[in-house]
Amino acid sequence: MFEVFSRSYYLGRLYVTPTDGDHALMDSAQHERINEELYASGEGIERLDAPLVMKLESQHFSVHGDDAVPTNTLAVPESLLEGTDVRNPPSLREVLLARRERAQQLLAFTGEWSAPGTDPSNVGT
Repeated sequence: MFEVFSRSYYLGRLYVTPTDGDHALMDSAQHERINEELYASGEGIERLDAPLVMKLESQHFSVHGDDAVPTNTLAVPESLLEGTDVRNPPSLREVLLARRERAQQLLAFTGEWSAPGTDPSNVGT
């Protein structure tokens, strides 16, 4: 689904559609699988529901899992879609997925990433 694009990102294609919520969402099982394959370090017990970080055009945002979102679909808040070229959704679009280190860096700015040695229960909150 995602392939190496650069040192900081993977490239994939997802159907982008608007959502009324505050967070970007994707299918929970797919979110967990991507989290395990690309974000887990393999050290100790890790949460697989931590937010993914994606980039659509020039906007970065965290992505959470939701059982109501169809597979291969990225539901993005309407406010984020306003600044994009997405028209007549759902629209198949190229999406960048930040690699683990880049995601940590970006999520640290928003407080959505727990630093090593901190309480892992606050990841994604």
